[in-house]
Amino acid sequence: MSRIKDLQKHLFGGTTSNARQFGMIFTLVAIIVLFQVMTDGLTLNSGNLIALTQQYAYISILSIGMLMVIVAGHIDLSVGSIAAFVGIVVAKAITQHDVPWPVGILLGLVVGALIGAWQGFWVAYIGVPAFIVTLAGMLLFRGGNQYIGNAETVPVPEGFREIGAGYLPEVGPNTGYNNLTLLLGLLACLAVIWREFRARQVRQQMEGAEPPPMWISLLRLIVMVGVVVFATLRFAGGRVGTSFPISGIILAVLVIAYSFYTRNTAGGRHIYAVGGNSRAAELSGVKLKRVNFFVMMNMSTLAALAGMIFVARSGASGPQDGLSWELDAIAAVFIGGAAVSGGLGTISGSIVGGLVMAVLNNGLQLLGTGSDMVQIIKGLFLLGAVALDVYNKSQGRFSVIGSIMRPFRRETPADPVALAEASREEEKTPAAG
Repeated sequence: MSRIKDLQKHLFGGTTSNARQFGMIFTLVAIIVLFQVMTDGLTLNSGNLIALTQQYAYISILSIGMLMVIVAGHIDLSVGSIAAFVGIVVAKAITQHDVPWPVGILLGLVVGALIGAWQGFWVAYIGVPAFIVTLAGMLLFRGGNQYIGNAETVPVPEGFREIGAGYLPEVGPNTGYNNLTLLLGLLACLAVIWREFRARQVRQQMEGAEPPPMWISLLRLIVMVGVVVFATLRFAGGRVGTSFPISGIILAVLVIAYSFYTRNTAGGRHIYAVGGNSRAAELSGVKLKRVNFFVMMNMSTLAALAGMIFVARSGASGPQDGLSWELDAIAAVFIGGAAVSGGLGTISGSIVGGLVMAVLNNGLQLLGTGSDMVQIIKGLFLLGAVALDVYNKSQGRFSVIGSIMRPFRRETPADPVALAEASREEEKTPAAG
């Protein structure tokens, strides 16, 4: 029994309980395998994987910003309307006012940041709940989209479409694959290998920490590198002219950057501290208003980027853009392990949650399921997954949402629970003198 526990500890990291960190990933894998069988192999087909990445990149981008908003203890209902509003503003500027499309992208990001600053001001400095501010924003910017666009579809030029519908170009000798995608996959494999051995090195340097046996590290590497190689060959081996989407690269860069920010910087620590216990965080020197202002402005900027990527992929901006996007982003964050009360959640968990919803939606569509039933099944899946997880956690059993957070708690820069305990201890301690 002791040997089994040691194996679990080394294989899944840290302690035996950390083995649960893969619960949500196992759920994703199970859904993929199920639809792969039911669709006769269409789910993992090159064309479908490429289309899946393009179709849901904008939702994943929204989930990054939404994760930070929810971790800070807020909610944002306006992201879909902001995306639609920025989309029509940029489309009009490019097509009717001869603004170069690269400048149009910068314009869209600036407009998104200004909207976020406006909403962040009301939340952080006036004290209006984010739910109310963003509900008003949802109505305001949806109306703005229809007013500016006059309920019409506005096309965008070819150059602009690259950020949503473009692929890595064909370069180098003819290998039967897209060479840049192969290079991207090689870099991903090297990053996986470097991270594994870097983790071993860190554990060796830590006092009292025992690194896992080398064969365990090699086993993990084989699995992870195998997944990367499989995905690389699928993306690189699609029909001629397709490869890894530009929107997927934008998403990957954002995931890496925001994961580093939330785990390894003071600003990221402050967001978790505010969500865990805002009073304790403020007593610890965290600028509460600054954090709340930042998460709201950041969310709107990412919503602007998501809206432009969607318009670029669609080829035009329309009055129906952005409908229910906020619900998809919120669902991805909660399925990915964020706590409703704030203070807990990870970027990677939100991306996995978004993939679960995306694969579920895509698989049902491949099976020919009607849009009405797709919505019903997605809603039931979200409710059932969270309800079962909450029940299991209350019973002390295995909890997907609880477990998906556990491996990241050491890396989460600020521990809200510790801050809360420190605050309580401070209140119990009599004043000196």
